[in-house]
Amino acid sequence: METKILFQTNDETLLQFIKGHPNAFAITIANGKQIVLVKEVKEKKQTYDEVRTLAGTIAREVQKREIETVQVDAKELTEAFATLDENKVIVAFTEGWHLGAYAFDSYKTKKANAIPALQFSNADEALITKGEVRAFAMGLSRDLTNEIPSVLNPESFPTILQNTFADTDVEVIVHDKAKLEAMEMNGLLAVNRGSKFDPAFIELHYKGDETKPLIALVGKGVTFDTGGISLKNSRDLSDMRMDMGGAAAVAGAIQLLAASGAEVNVVGLIQTVENMPDKHSILPGDIITYKTGQTVQVGNTDAEGRLILADGLIRAGELNADYIVDIATLTGAVMAALGTKVAGIFGEDDLLQTMKAIGEENGDFVWPMPLVDAYDKMLDSDYADFRNISHSPYGGSITAALFLRRFVPENSKWIHVDMAGTMDTKQEGYYASGATGFGARLLADYAEKISE
Repeated sequence: METKILFQTNDETLLQFIKGHPNAFAITIANGKQIVLVKEVKEKKQTYDEVRTLAGTIAREVQKREIETVQVDAKELTEAFATLDENKVIVAFTEGWHLGAYAFDSYKTKKANAIPALQFSNADEALITKGEVRAFAMGLSRDLTNEIPSVLNPESFPTILQNTFADTDVEVIVHDKAKLEAMEMNGLLAVNRGSKFDPAFIELHYKGDETKPLIALVGKGVTFDTGGISLKNSRDLSDMRMDMGGAAAVAGAIQLLAASGAEVNVVGLIQTVENMPDKHSILPGDIITYKTGQTVQVGNTDAEGRLILADGLIRAGELNADYIVDIATLTGAVMAALGTKVAGIFGEDDLLQTMKAIGEENGDFVWPMPLVDAYDKMLDSDYADFRNISHSPYGGSITAALFLRRFVPENSKWIHVDMAGTMDTKQEGYYASGATGFGARLLADYAEKISE
């Protein structure tokens, strides 16, 4: 089988890491330098995620060995992935390289080594920059999701985002508790009642081209989810700080669009709360009246994400959004259906197929799920217009999507992304253990696609 030289280094300890890797399959010693060899994958379809995975695996192993610089032969790399677009291979490799060496070590005494500098021979600098921008946006989403709840909470989240976008073309608008009461964001206010922190609603406006259709990206921002009065039962709830992964995805997407100067008209809508048990907490059986007049009986306080997303969808309608994508770590049911590598998406079939194709290329994999109208009656309530949970133990991700659909503005095209399974992972390929940063690329690329 033909092989391609990917890079060379004087380090002699890299021999072990390559074993078993699907693309980089051997290292040989030649003239005192080690050569990573990449096999051409002719027997199956090549993917850009294989490129990212290869780069991330190599970057992490090189980083461990304190190698400062790696030189990559762009020609040999692109020939190894000959069935893929050459420019996209360079972008994907750069993206995977920086993500593979990512580490959230703010609270560790021993810090990770610096990310090895990546140099290409015969590659367009614009492609390298594009890969870096994509990686850094995904890194922002990872940082936000990994952050501890005493640092990132409903009161600090707005400030963090204001600082993040201070020197960009993104306008940050923060609605505090008093404003939320005036705006009748009653789902948000109800869910946050048990927290010592005030809730907030954050708008991130990026107007790369105001003539384009307005796209609203709505992100669930529960900075910690105990389940509220319907308390979760687990030995370790520390990952519940990641229940704002949808909000992190929206922030990362906005950063990616702004940093790349995308010609889109986008607003990120982030609802941020903390779901805590307290004497003031909302109780099972309470009824929330939304600004639209719709009333919702709370059957379970641990189904809080949909209660706050409803306010985000209503706000998107007030802004006259042409397209809406909401994204949330919403249901365990979607994990039962799709596992931890793929998010479920709900909405109109043509929009879902567009998003699925985008995810297949950029690595944020999604799968279209059905909106079964017959299940809608499972949300019926004897005391309100409907409930926040189904009467049935089955089809939980579908009934959650059906709940949200009731709040989608009539003239907006809508997709719901349930990313509960893809929120975090163990170290693998270009993923570090912890938050994946899922959704940042998916939302940004989707916004660009439908703005064409």
